[in-house]
Amino acid sequence: MMPVESPGMVRLRFVCLAIALVTLLLYLPVRHFSFINYDDPDYVTENPVVEAGLTWGGVEWAFTTWHASNWHPLTWLSHMLDCEVFGLDAGPQHLVNVLFHLANSMLLAVILFRLTGRLWPSAAVAALFAWHPLHIESVAWIAERKDVLSTLFEFLALLAYLKSKGIGPQPTAPAKEGRNPRRFSPPATGQGDGARKGGFWKRSFPGSGWYWLAVACFVLGLMAKPMLVTFPFVLLLVDYWPLGRPFERGWLRLAAEKWPFFLLTAGSCVLTFLAQRSKAIIALAPYPVGARVANAVVSYIRYLWKAVWPVNLSVIYPLPRHWPWTTVVAAAAVLAGISILVWLLRQNHPHLIVGWLWFLGTLVPVIGLVQVGGQAMADRYTYVPLIGVFLAAVFEAAYWIERLRIGRVRAGIAAGVVLAGCLYAARVQLRPWKDSQALFTHALAVTTDNAVAHVNLGLSFEAQGKAGSALEQYRAACRIDPDLVQAHNNLGNLLAATGNTREALVQYRAALQLDPSAPLAHDNLGTLLAQLGQYDDAVSQYRKAIRLAPADPRPYYLWGKALLRQGRGADALARFRDALRHDPNNLQTLTYMARVLASDENSAVRNGAEAVVLAARANALTGGRQPFVLDTLAMAYAEAGQFREARQILQSAIALALKAGDKEAVSAMQGRLRLYQRRQPYRETSKL
Repeated sequence: MMPVESPGMVRLRFVCLAIALVTLLLYLPVRHFSFINYDDPDYVTENPVVEAGLTWGGVEWAFTTWHASNWHPLTWLSHMLDCEVFGLDAGPQHLVNVLFHLANSMLLAVILFRLTGRLWPSAAVAALFAWHPLHIESVAWIAERKDVLSTLFEFLALLAYLKSKGIGPQPTAPAKEGRNPRRFSPPATGQGDGARKGGFWKRSFPGSGWYWLAVACFVLGLMAKPMLVTFPFVLLLVDYWPLGRPFERGWLRLAAEKWPFFLLTAGSCVLTFLAQRSKAIIALAPYPVGARVANAVVSYIRYLWKAVWPVNLSVIYPLPRHWPWTTVVAAAAVLAGISILVWLLRQNHPHLIVGWLWFLGTLVPVIGLVQVGGQAMADRYTYVPLIGVFLAAVFEAAYWIERLRIGRVRAGIAAGVVLAGCLYAARVQLRPWKDSQALFTHALAVTTDNAVAHVNLGLSFEAQGKAGSALEQYRAACRIDPDLVQAHNNLGNLLAATGNTREALVQYRAALQLDPSAPLAHDNLGTLLAQLGQYDDAVSQYRKAIRLAPADPRPYYLWGKALLRQGRGADALARFRDALRHDPNNLQTLTYMARVLASDENSAVRNGAEAVVLAARANALTGGRQPFVLDTLAMAYAEAGQFREARQILQSAIALALKAGDKEAVSAMQGRLRLYQRRQPYRETSKL
């Protein structure tokens, strides 16, 4: 006979479906939203490897690259799969984020019900998670796929962990006043702590298949976003409440039991630091430790306030030079007061200390002690931490509803008002995410002195070909924050692109005066100097960039291009090989070097066989879907004397370029096709 589901499980299923339906209706407008020019280009729209979809070369790239200053291969693979199925259609990719968020919301309800056996508090926490405005950023931003994807595996890992402990919904009668209100039964015999005998290590060593499934899910979560490094501490919190394991008498055993999680956390921290050290992490001098600690303390309170009153939300919150000491002291006092209160109430209200520590602890990787990026805080960082706040608030409300004997109708009305308010605020916050211009215009409207938002709005105007409007935004950013290196660098880029090289040089040098340790500014200044024929000065800039970021292939690549301008092809190839040594899968270097080897006017530089190898590698990375790469591969085959292959490949490139509407590229490739038909290779010069 089929097992009969309990009434609680049946109700849980309907609750999950209701949450899912409302969540889908809330986020349905995203199907008409576009990509954002903030991170989306790195992750999708200007990433040829991702655009190519799922390819073997792309899979290898995903596991070996630190592109976008992160190691998260599972996130790259998810974006590749999107492009494989949807191409560069943003609407469906937005909906994939929504589906992940929807699944996370339902999983959270299931997890909490399994832990506590209490349906309505579990459902309320899941609904707050699903509909809170602070979570709009993680769902409506394609580049934040890593948030929703990593959380999916975190929740699956938690479910597997509970299964390894034999934990299921075991509702009991409400606890009597004055007793610890943990409403569930201990694990069944053979599944819990008491089942393992024979010493500390045997009791602590994890042996359950479900346990190792939890470890595997944790690994997948880290491969989507390393913020999951706090997960083993979350498991310890869950051990304390709701599981009620003997924490006071055996905390060391409970921690040792989770050694695989702690080991993976340490490894992920190392990988993340290595990935981010060259680009994203701000040097200690511009933002000293004291300022970071002050901002972290204040940010905790700001996150709490926005959880309660989610208005004036922004994709970027400016990072202040310093907070007034009175603000920092007041924020620290509030944090200390809440911490003391939940500690004193831990016996009868264990959900309070667990929720509070969940919130504090899971925010640690992104609270700013190691400052990544130029923001003071970010809504997306609250995706998992706010669960702790929701847990504490909802289960405390349930406690008082029972104690004060408030009727279900009145409690339901109060909960409905709160959730309706969340839905309304979330729908309001969703609107600016329709495109880049709306998003950063909104950021400027709800914040003050937001130089970074001006920079990104300028990038949006640049993408639209509105150079004048972009120039205004960059200059506004420089006025608001004269020390913002990014603003001077972007202004220099735009001025150089529009032919104003003299002022571009001024802006690049201003950026380097502010931060001599900025490799990108050295690269850009070197490139402009090379264009002006000042090669020695250009090489000096590239050397400085290399000293600052030895593993970055970009300065080697740019140095090689400068050498080509001087007609020094052999030296240029040596620099390109240096670039590939640091990043063997760098698509830009592979393609450009192959093009030089296949078509340079200097016969001493050309090497058709090596050009074929490099171009074929680039083509594998892009899945044979990039016209420029295919064009380069055709050049390589022609130089190697394989004209039939060159013609076939170039015809494929022409077809793709025609489909993309790139008439200029089609015309150039058709000229090369005529050469190959006459069994003649193509030649071009890199000299000025």
